[in-house]
Amino acid sequence: MANTEQALTQATTVIEGALGAALVDYTSGMALGTVGGGKGLDLAVAAAGNTDVVRAKVRTMEQLGLKDSIEDILITLGAQYHLIRLLRGRGTDGLFLYLALDKGRANLAMARHQLKRIEAELEV
Repeated sequence: MANTEQALTQATTVIEGALGAALVDYTSGMALGTVGGGKGLDLAVAAAGNTDVVRAKVRTMEQLGLKDSIEDILITLGAQYHLIRLLRGRGTDGLFLYLALDKGRANLAMARHQLKRIEAELEV
């Protein structure tokens, strides 16, 4: 089992093209941990903004009467992928992993697979 810092460090070192990662509480919009980022990627701002994305999608699913759960949300930019993976499991309700990737260096399918594995090993 990995703690938050270990999981985020693993995400940014093991996943090719990773620019930054965060564990976010979408009830508050606060990042519980961050690794990477920098001048062009403020992870605290990204955590708050992506909280709005998650809340909007959850609300839309409720309004549509969809009885399903969100695995992940992908936002594709010109030069980056932003991947939001909602956590499931004991003690992880209301949390998501956020991963920013360099589109030119990342393999999206592999990143999703590795992020799922990191989620399974994360102990919050």
